[in-house]
Amino acid sequence: MCSGSVRRVVCLAAAAVLAFAVASAAQAPQTLQAGGGGQGEYIIGPLDVLSITVWESPDLSGKFSVEADGSFTFPLIGRVKAGGLTLRQFEGELKAKLADGYFKNPQVSVAVETYRSQRIFIVGEVRNPGTYPLTGDMTLIEAIARAGSTTPNASLEAIVVRAAAGRAAEGPTLPGQQHAAAETRRVNLRDLQSGALSENLALRDGDTIFVPRAESIYVFGQVKNPGAYALQTPDTTVLQALSLAGGVTDRGATNRIRIVRVVKGAKQELKVKLGDRVQPGDTIIVPERFF
Repeated sequence: MCSGSVRRVVCLAAAAVLAFAVASAAQAPQTLQAGGGGQGEYIIGPLDVLSITVWESPDLSGKFSVEADGSFTFPLIGRVKAGGLTLRQFEGELKAKLADGYFKNPQVSVAVETYRSQRIFIVGEVRNPGTYPLTGDMTLIEAIARAGSTTPNASLEAIVVRAAAGRAAEGPTLPGQQHAAAETRRVNLRDLQSGALSENLALRDGDTIFVPRAESIYVFGQVKNPGAYALQTPDTTVLQALSLAGGVTDRGATNRIRIVRVVKGAKQELKVKLGDRVQPGDTIIVPERFF
């Protein structure tokens, strides 16, 4: 028990530190299956621009572009191979070469100045679909933000498709391409936006993020804005659907609303209440009230 003002302050401080540690652990991005890493685990590739610092010799420090074969020329050493290595592995290689007759204990740091070798594809209901460079520790939520976020017609689900090992991702790998995909993960975007960062996947080279279009419902009759509307949640009620259409006009009969629904290829007409749930493809009809 914490008693006394001083002990209470100490206990509260300890609780705050513990809460911060738990929250920090919960925010770590997840991979589809295996654990991910930070920028140090980024694999260097052709056309990447590296920022290299040699602390004992500023004259050797600078920016170096990796060429198509994965190598480039470094002062004193000549051609060095960086492609296929992580940043930390390449740091070790460079340090060993500089220690071989040049420096006693060289201190070297390597970072990516410009990402060019790895990329991801973002397609579907985002504002700016396309190909984006993969930065060292890019996550799903960051990638969607770079694509301008989702459109109003987007579903509440994103599908991350990882290309099979050994396959060069020349373009998006869409769900259903069984031979091209190694893993597929579905992420609830509402949960992610609500803070469920365990869903915030760490991305890899060649990943495709596909945001499908939400299924539609149709609202007609005595509503202010009749038309088709995206069904954003599976528990949408008739009342909520009517609000999407601007609500019922003063001539609408809310006690005689009906839904036209296709069940196993056959049309059914159902009388519904405002609290009933709608289904994808439903047509909600608000009739004119009797005077």
